[in-house]
Amino acid sequence: MNTIETLLRNSLWGQALSADAFQRALAGTVERRFPANAFICMKGEPVTHWMGIIDGLGKMASHWTSGKTTSLTGISTGGWFGEGSLLKEEPRRYDVMAIRETRVAFMNRATFLWLLDHSIPFNRYMITQLNERLGQFIGMMENERMLGIDTRIARVLAALFNPVLYPGTQRLLQISQEELGYLAGVSRQRANQGIKALEEAGLVRCEYGGIHVIDLDGLQNFGDSV
Repeated sequence: MNTIETLLRNSLWGQALSADAFQRALAGTVERRFPANAFICMKGEPVTHWMGIIDGLGKMASHWTSGKTTSLTGISTGGWFGEGSLLKEEPRRYDVMAIRETRVAFMNRATFLWLLDHSIPFNRYMITQLNERLGQFIGMMENERMLGIDTRIARVLAALFNPVLYPGTQRLLQISQEELGYLAGVSRQRANQGIKALEEAGLVRCEYGGIHVIDLDGLQNFGDSV
């Protein structure tokens, strides 16, 4: 079973810390568990922690009073999130929900700010993280406005393999078609149709316990020539 220490040691920023800085990061981080469909954090809350997925799967989304939900991105094992709101010192602007039972590391604000003040490797990582996140959301806007549903599903899957944002993702992605539908903002039935299209293209294979990604480059480029 993964632990907080395992998450930190496998994180790109954790690998670059000095021994003292690593111990401070570890001491300032606690674990919390969330059942499926529980909110890990909610829009409008004060931001007091930086968070990382130890094990499980989360969905970043905005839920409006009208009942409409806009899915932003999935967050898989090894992914960290919430740094933007911490840096801007503003209330959280999105919700994060556990799609399945999920264990989350919560690093307190004081530890996060100490790392920014004292660790050059952590600062370099944070610049890269923010740049990757910006690119991810620009790509999502393009996907939402310009791409068909099958292509959007392909891009949602491919996004979970970003080596900076989600370094813990394995080629056998432990995700159900219902969970994929949540991330893509479509029904389970429509997600199933999309996966069949990707299977026919030779990009993925449905297996017991998840979806095996055969051709990541093909998944990232699926639909470009359509």
